[in-house]
Amino acid sequence: MNARRNPFETFPQYPPAVEIAQVRIRPAREADLPAINRIYNDEILHGTATWDTEPWSEARRLAWWQAHGDGLQPVLAAESPDGRLLGFAYLTFVSDKPGWRFTREDTIYLDPAARGLGLGRHLLAALLDEARRIGVRTVLASITATNTASIRLHERLGFERVGVLRSAGYKFGRWLDTCYYQLDLGEPPPGAPAWDTPVGRAT
Repeated sequence: MNARRNPFETFPQYPPAVEIAQVRIRPAREADLPAINRIYNDEILHGTATWDTEPWSEARRLAWWQAHGDGLQPVLAAESPDGRLLGFAYLTFVSDKPGWRFTREDTIYLDPAARGLGLGRHLLAALLDEARRIGVRTVLASITATNTASIRLHERLGFERVGVLRSAGYKFGRWLDTCYYQLDLGEPPPGAPAWDTPVGRAT
């Protein structure tokens, strides 16, 4: 019988050996949560794209998943032909106040071995398609100022820098700035889900 894998364990640095055209972007499933958690926990332990400092437990990840189950905060997965999860992306409400129901924050994380392939662009483009389907008007991104890859990605897809919070975070013994980026998708069409659906908030 195989031993249960530690949820805080990070991915081995194997070569992805996959062409970007072979990667499938699909809605995430609950079965993806262990891989999602390993990707995120790797960034907690080794990077500054997130300012979390303690790895997430399986229970916390499940609660996050359930909070995103309202259909208005989609979670997408990038899957290789052999079934490996290479990355994930999702939208989250920025506030539970009803007037904010047309605004979301985007989040994207990639397996370290799958970076530099253009996968982030495919995930973000698919996520923006989901935002339009829901009836989102404004998508925000809060990006650590040193994360130049994410900044370039968002700028290439039309996001504009709207502000900076200086020395807002502290991780690995240094102060960090965060840059705020915004994309206006235009007036949501009548009947889009965001018009009539009450707001819930995921953390």
